[in-house]
Amino acid sequence: MIYDFFDPNYSGDSFQLFGPKHLLILGIILAIILWLIFGWKNPSENGKRRVRYLLAATLFVWESAWHIWSIWTGTWTITYHLPLHICSIMVWLSIYMLLTKNYRIYEFSYFIGISGALQPLLTPEAGIYGLWHFRALQTMIAHGALVIAPIYMTTKEGFRPTWGSFLRVAIGTNIYMGIIHFVNLAIGSNYLFTVGKPPTASLLDVLGPWPIYILAMEVIGFALFLLLYLPFIIKDIRTKNAKIAIA
Repeated sequence: MIYDFFDPNYSGDSFQLFGPKHLLILGIILAIILWLIFGWKNPSENGKRRVRYLLAATLFVWESAWHIWSIWTGTWTITYHLPLHICSIMVWLSIYMLLTKNYRIYEFSYFIGISGALQPLLTPEAGIYGLWHFRALQTMIAHGALVIAPIYMTTKEGFRPTWGSFLRVAIGTNIYMGIIHFVNLAIGSNYLFTVGKPPTASLLDVLGPWPIYILAMEVIGFALFLLLYLPFIIKDIRTKNAKIAIA
């Protein structure tokens, strides 16, 4: 039973996109987010610390387990498993953010962590593995925690992004992409898909050829960042209008 959970030669049902199991996990993640936003009122400092440590441990355990499993199955490679994928590097940065409450990392966690993890949650890259195999479950839990972590920091630790955050993340992400492109050329990898589209079907297939799809990704990323910042735009406008009304 345990071996079947980790079996690299999986022969069960493939991942069913938006099937009952997939929807169940998405529902659990959504329930946790709604609980953080609306349900957990006036948490104690000890309670908040425990949640931060729990989220950090969840990210660490499941990301480390993926590397261990990949080594055990003989599939670990330098061209795919280095922590250079946007979600992989955000896992380790988010762990540090949760343990230290670092605001600069929070900025990236909020914009990059949430927007970057949404696609793997909605369309997981699980390969041949269906639920409840380790690989599919690891994909869902790790990316779910990436979304939950910055929402927790926003709703319970009092953090929030600013227009400066928006600018720093946009510039920082493009600098990082440029660096990774040269890493890809040096070691023959394709992190961030800067040298070509992934071999499996993805959103990039409808965004044109290289390098057009990279520019399209920039536009989509900007739109997602703006959408994530929209609640704070609305909040700031309401606050400003309230002050005007009082005056």
